[in-house]
Amino acid sequence: MPYINHVPLFCLLASFCLLGACSNPPSTPNLISAGAPVQALARSQWVPALGDTWQWQLSGKLNTAYAATVYDIDLFDVSQNTIAELKSKGQRVVCYFSAGSVESWRPDFKRFASKDIGAALNGWAGERWLDTRSTAVRQIMIERLDLAKIKGCDGVEPDNVDAYMHRSGFKLDSHAQMDFNRFLAASAHARGLLVGLKNDLPNAAALMPYFDFAVNEQCFEYNECAVYSVFIDAGKPVFNAEYARRYQINTHGARDELCRKANLMRMQTLILSVDLDDSVRYSCSER
Repeated sequence: MPYINHVPLFCLLASFCLLGACSNPPSTPNLISAGAPVQALARSQWVPALGDTWQWQLSGKLNTAYAATVYDIDLFDVSQNTIAELKSKGQRVVCYFSAGSVESWRPDFKRFASKDIGAALNGWAGERWLDTRSTAVRQIMIERLDLAKIKGCDGVEPDNVDAYMHRSGFKLDSHAQMDFNRFLAASAHARGLLVGLKNDLPNAAALMPYFDFAVNEQCFEYNECAVYSVFIDAGKPVFNAEYARRYQINTHGARDELCRKANLMRMQTLILSVDLDDSVRYSCSER
């Protein structure tokens, strides 16, 4: 998605170290990718709950005025001070980054090798799929998790973890995707970060034990929400966003019916602009 940040990642990390924020940086584990599910809850003061409301904004000037329990915001674009401000009000912060694609405007873009960069993502200029089997790609994702830890994020939302379902330019399959997604979960948990599963619906049931919550786009629009019952039954919240115009303007009561279904399923649903810029927001849970 088109978020611009011109500050190199190494400068961000260096600045935090100069401030003493990383005098004891998180250790980097071996690039393990599988293994038993890791429970992060013992490492975090926040235990995600089905009743946690949320705000999701990844572009534009961040609106911090909502009373949502969880703010899901951009890892690179939002400052450490803003994250601290949100946490001082008792809110939890989930930091978004793309784990399965490279974005040309990110500060660490030049660190990706050309051989690891694949086909363009349909509809997203400047964004291309990554070969998530690559050790070099995984090391960069570890460094992004380190940055999330340094900046004070409570959890992370790694995006684009379903390359095998697209024409990525690489021979990725469901098993390779499962391997990468478990690697992300284990690496996040090793840093005391909670981690959400973003989409990858076919693997949702198998991945649920490794993840602490889920983030979904448009499962009501495409009649796919039943997949997430495994998360909800385990007491893990599912944060859902819908973009359809009929929900935004409540055409023939479409929004009312959507919220009725979402609340019945105990799914935290927002109606947002697809730009995720806070220009449109309606919460089915907040009143």
